[in-house]
Amino acid sequence: MQHQKNVQKGVNPIIMIGALFFVFGFITWLNSVLIPYLKIACELDNFESYLVAFSFYISYLVMAVPSGKLLKYTGYKKGMSIGLMVIALGALIFIPAALSRTYSVFLLGLFIQGTGLAILQTASNPYITVLGPAESAAKRISIMGICNKLAGALAPIVLGAVTLKNTDAIEQQLLNMSVIQKETILNELSTRVIIPYLLIVTALLLLAFWVYRSSLPEINTDEEDAQTSAANEGKKSILQFPHLIVGAIALFLYVGAEVIAGDTVISYGASQGIALSTAKYFTTTTLVSMIVGYLIGVICIPKYINQQQALSICALLGLVFSAAAIFTTGFLSVVFISLLGLANALIWPAIWPLAMAGLGRFTKDGASLLIMGIAGGAILPLLYGYLADVLNTQQAYIILIPCYLFIGYFGVYGYQLKSSHKKSL
Repeated sequence: MQHQKNVQKGVNPIIMIGALFFVFGFITWLNSVLIPYLKIACELDNFESYLVAFSFYISYLVMAVPSGKLLKYTGYKKGMSIGLMVIALGALIFIPAALSRTYSVFLLGLFIQGTGLAILQTASNPYITVLGPAESAAKRISIMGICNKLAGALAPIVLGAVTLKNTDAIEQQLLNMSVIQKETILNELSTRVIIPYLLIVTALLLLAFWVYRSSLPEINTDEEDAQTSAANEGKKSILQFPHLIVGAIALFLYVGAEVIAGDTVISYGASQGIALSTAKYFTTTTLVSMIVGYLIGVICIPKYINQQQALSICALLGLVFSAAAIFTTGFLSVVFISLLGLANALIWPAIWPLAMAGLGRFTKDGASLLIMGIAGGAILPLLYGYLADVLNTQQAYIILIPCYLFIGYFGVYGYQLKSSHKKSL
């Protein structure tokens, strides 16, 4: 894939895409607070509470291909602006959901927010990938990841301070209340999200206007250099790129593992006897450890290690921390789940350029397929919630082991898979 030298000169595109990655992080990691919050407010079990993650991330599977088609019609800049407006609509739906304390309406709002993010992700990830040399793409994505996870670290603190205030005491009070008293308290708890989400809607609409009126240049990902054009001659489908298919599976498993680490750690901490007033900071710890990992990537890639090596090291760390969380107990076990942020940090930045290598005119379709992989954040946390109900919240983390094994396979071998299609001589 040919990078766009004309885009590389300005700092404006980097700042703007960084702002969009900040939005991704803030909206996405609000879920870590919404899961325990809605579990109390809507009286849910573990499985039901993780429908928050399912509704949010399944939209990537459903909407990734339409997002790619939309971008072909609108271009990247207008597509990004539309994505922000769609997220704003989903956030606005939280207002009637909170007033009626209807869980299904909350889930609808989350699905629409995920739809908007699918559009944004489909546009911004290939954009930053082709913004410079291919060998340093993981470094650029790591910089974007810092913006993303910095927002993600702030999000649970900001929303948690409002929605989870005094919830430990409220949970105890609910045990001894009449039905009418309980309804009154839960209705009050439900309305706590209204003001934060009104502020989010306002910020998203302002950002959408900024992007639309900006000088953000379009990039042409349909261009191919001579080598890529020759290699892709006769190809008609992204299914003819095995390394892309395996990369999408690895991304599916990675996002599932990342969401499990970030979205379950608050509830897991509470299950280990840690008060929610303290446990609400665990997601922030997870995301801060990811920021540390991104900084390592910015410093080390490609100067000291390449993208493939970074991916393999992260997969190994994921295996070690997952096993440690399962075989230790209490606060230490929760710390190992938080440390998965460090293991996860460079997986996304490494998978994207490795999976997108050599796609040329198939770049938009390839990006759509990888974005579909984000649906792992819908499926795997739901499986974790089921295992948590059947086994317990700790043993359910066994689901992470095969995820990191496959990611390691992609980092060592899978990224090298080539199409079996050969031009006839």
